[in-house]
Amino acid sequence: MKHILIPTDFSSNAWKAIQYALKLLQDDECTFYLLNTYTPAISSSRFMAASLEGGDLANSAHSTSEMGLKNVLSAIARQYPNDKHTFKTISSFSLLVDEIVEIVADHGIDLVLVGTKGASGLEEVFMGSNTVRIIKAVKNCPVLAIPQNYEFIKPSEISFATDFNRFYTISELKPVIDLAISFGAAVRIVHVQHKIKALTELQRFNLGMLRKYLGEVAHYVHTVSECNSVSETLELFAQELDIHLLAMLHYPHSYMERLTREPVVKRVAFHTRIPLLVIPELGMGTSNKKNSKALSFSD
Repeated sequence: MKHILIPTDFSSNAWKAIQYALKLLQDDECTFYLLNTYTPAISSSRFMAASLEGGDLANSAHSTSEMGLKNVLSAIARQYPNDKHTFKTISSFSLLVDEIVEIVADHGIDLVLVGTKGASGLEEVFMGSNTVRIIKAVKNCPVLAIPQNYEFIKPSEISFATDFNRFYTISELKPVIDLAISFGAAVRIVHVQHKIKALTELQRFNLGMLRKYLGEVAHYVHTVSECNSVSETLELFAQELDIHLLAMLHYPHSYMERLTREPVVKRVAFHTRIPLLVIPELGMGTSNKKNSKALSFSD
């Protein structure tokens, strides 16, 4: 049984994320936690009865949140009936990222799946500030971010972006491996270099271990020259090879950290039109039962 957390603000991009999750996991037994957080604004007027007004605002916001979640459940039941899927709703007067971190810890969440678009509202923008904060904050499970206008495609081509500078653990690679096995996908290992040069001894060792972990999964290694930025390079790579999902690890000095530090992030976030799977640094000490099964698509 997988435990999937999907935050929603009842927007179209949040609904896209829900649709993607239901289609991606249609053959798996899952419990979906649908989360809506709210923080009602408090009037700045000194002449209002603050406590009464605040209570009314909070009650109204809570009712709106509960009704929105009920409407989402109704839409799911109507459009995506599936005996393998159960749903729980969480309406919380809280900050979104704080609530997600708490739920991940309390409910043993295997995957956080978010719909996202950039704050600028441009269609090509992928990640807004909320998504970046979620990715940075969630340490115990992968985060899968779905672009606003992305229509579900069975992920038969998966790109795994890495620089081979860090040793991988099987628990960190398992989400990618399980996806590839479940959907018969090829894994395209992409290494972005500012200037093309031979791998170091450490990089060759880590590549060898990566290939060993991938085993019988069809995989290919691509070395590409960086053009302007890592994000632009990965986007062009995904377009040229018709990649359906981009995966990367998130740890100090990783591609993911570089993406969140690039100046472009502050303006229009990360440009891409395909789902992004971000896997946190799990390390050698996390090969417990939960992590050994995390996001397995072949139970």
